Amino acid sequence: MPTSGSIKNENGVSKIETQKKENKVSHENKDIITLTVKAQTIDELHLLQKKKSAPTTPKVSQPTLFSSSEDELSKQQLQSISASLASLTRESGPKVVKGDPDKRFEAQRVSHVSHHRITPTIAVSDSALKFTHVLYNLSPAELYEQAIKYEKGTFMTSRGALATLSGAKTGRSPRDKRVVKDHVTENELWWGKGSPNIEMDEHSFMVNRERAVDYLNSLDKVFVNDQFLNWDPENRIKVRIVSTRAYHSLFMHNMCIRPSDEELKNFGTPDFTIYNAGQFPCNRYTHYMTSSTSIDLNLGRKEMVILGTQYAGEMKKGLFSVMHYLMPKRQILSLHSGCNMGKAGDVALFFGLSGTGKTTLSTDHNRYLIGDDEHCWSDKGVSNIEGGCYAKCIDLSREKEPDIWNAIKFGTVLENVVFDEHIREVDYADKSVTENTRAAYPIEYIPNAKLPCVGPHPKNVILLACDAFGVLPPVSKLSLAQTMYHFISGYTALVAGTEQGIKEPQATFSACFGAAFIMLHPTQYAAMLAEKMQKQGATGWLVNTGWSGGSYGCGSRIKLAYTRKIIDAIHSGSLLNTEYKKTEIFGLEIPTEVEGVPSEILDPVNTWSDKKVYKETLLKLAKLFKNNFETFTNYKIGKDNKLTEDILAAGPIF
Repeated sequence: MPTSGSIKNENGVSKIETQKKENKVSHENKDIITLTVKAQTIDELHLLQKKKSAPTTPKVSQPTLFSSSEDELSKQQLQSISASLASLTRESGPKVVKGDPDKRFEAQRVSHVSHHRITPTIAVSDSALKFTHVLYNLSPAELYEQAIKYEKGTFMTSRGALATLSGAKTGRSPRDKRVVKDHVTENELWWGKGSPNIEMDEHSFMVNRERAVDYLNSLDKVFVNDQFLNWDPENRIKVRIVSTRAYHSLFMHNMCIRPSDEELKNFGTPDFTIYNAGQFPCNRYTHYMTSSTSIDLNLGRKEMVILGTQYAGEMKKGLFSVMHYLMPKRQILSLHSGCNMGKAGDVALFFGLSGTGKTTLSTDHNRYLIGDDEHCWSDKGVSNIEGGCYAKCIDLSREKEPDIWNAIKFGTVLENVVFDEHIREVDYADKSVTENTRAAYPIEYIPNAKLPCVGPHPKNVILLACDAFGVLPPVSKLSLAQTMYHFISGYTALVAGTEQGIKEPQATFSACFGAAFIMLHPTQYAAMLAEKMQKQGATGWLVNTGWSGGSYGCGSRIKLAYTRKIIDAIHSGSLLNTEYKKTEIFGLEIPTEVEGVPSEILDPVNTWSDKKVYKETLLKLAKLFKNNFETFTNYKIGKDNKLTEDILAAGPIF
């Protein structure tokens, strides 16, 4: 971890919640939605999907035959998977059979080959366990067959995508996420006020793990994906995902990095394993549980358990949290950001919460897309963590987002969308199931994706804020300390709803622009960011994509065309070769001119007719920043508190 010299300048059972949770959409990805969908029964849910009927799930006959023709490598793979599926407190785990049960028995009937009958050795406590068919790294076509045949509410759309339902949970459940607190993580992770890490003990984790594994073992079949995280081959992580739904398997096939046949043969033991038994609830009376949903991380055991939610995003973001823990141990910075690269090899990172324009501005037909959401910055450069994109598709149109629109084709997973029951065309504006409709597709579906998804060191670090207060400049050049301050703050402003008559903007802060996923204290990530920027000569920028000339309701939103001109000037380097002046309160360096942008809007005070109200609003936002940052002031890196003092000095002064 960086030191301060890296930059100068009870027990008892938890109360069970029975009240309905607050209907809330995350400011980060709009995927933290703990509410249930607008249906009381599964049939009502399918009606929202505009289907009058859906196929039922037929019983899969329990297999009794095991092929004796598996080669040694296949046996080793199955032994590894069988070990993953073995419950540690049971005397024996289940036997596993690889492949599609239907195809296996069809082949046996045709060939009339005799096979040895296998009689499993099962202890009394294992009486509910059966032979488990493992459908291992199936192709998208095979997963389509499994999903459409066996999963109610799953269909193919007119453009070939697989449309499915995630069940009652249509977003992440952050209040149900738990992390095992042991003698190692107690001192390493960020705990307490402001932290997303809610503790659980090892025993409670094992209770949930056994519940999940026993459920998986009781099924006729499970899906297993062996895949990679991180396109940097020297620092990639091997992950195994065990799940019950073909939809989940296809989702992770898209979102993780897909191994070649040769890499799969030599995959070996995974570095991290997910047991996704989301169709089965946790026991609410288990210690630390507060609902029937639980997403549990055990960093010591390198395992994750999912119970009580079928929302696929829990797997994606759970692994992102794991990378936020593992990568800094290797002096690699994990980042919740978009990333693109110019034809000259100049790389830019884009940070921003939902609504700031991160996706729009990082998607540039004149630049290569390295990734849209999760990245690593090592001593060699940047690399995408994922193998796919998980795009919001509410109100999606071909005109606004042509790349995403064209990526929704065969192989893409569409979650919770509504479509015409006859022609199967998706209505992206329909929010009947949820506003958090999503599309998951391989990154190669984007035409200007850079493969492999790696690049040189970033030249620019762009922090995006949609300031609905209208007092931040359209663009500011940041010092290293200011970059750290605004990175830790993770600010944007949401336009308040009208349910309670609130009409003014609401400030939102998310540490490191992804507080829900970070594992260490935000200052540690910020110090690493500053250290790498300083070493590589990268420049930090704060870009306001929000309001000018007044707050929301009075002023107007900064034109996207102007913001694009600003981003172009950052990429080209021309914005470094202009004059700057400093603003009051926040002390931001703003350019006096940007090609293609009216000079009068570059300093927000010029756009306000009432200067007194402008000053009052500026002070109000500054106080919100200061109050938010109080959470981070007591953290030290190194022998003294110099780093924290430098960061604090870079904040607003009034």
